[in-house]
Amino acid sequence: MLEIKVKPGSKRPGVSREGERLVVAVAARPVEGAANEGALNALAEALGIAPSRLEIVRGHRGRLKTIAVSGLAPEELQARVASIAAAN
Repeated sequence: MLEIKVKPGSKRPGVSREGERLVVAVAARPVEGAANEGALNALAEALGIAPSRLEIVRGHRGRLKTIAVSGLAPEELQARVASIAAAN
């Protein structure tokens, strides 16, 4: 599970780290799930996995979301998250 913060309508899309939480900035606005879809796509790209392996389990309508990641061991997920933080 990952805790993320989504920033819709961003001029600079990307994934970064803010304290212990990943921040996913997307250009899409929060209309009809476009920001959620954009956030999942951006996060999947940053983690190097298919978007279908990510699912929002909490926070569908808010900026703070809990994401379930399937197909990665917890250690591998943490390593990939750490590499995102190191890249910023």
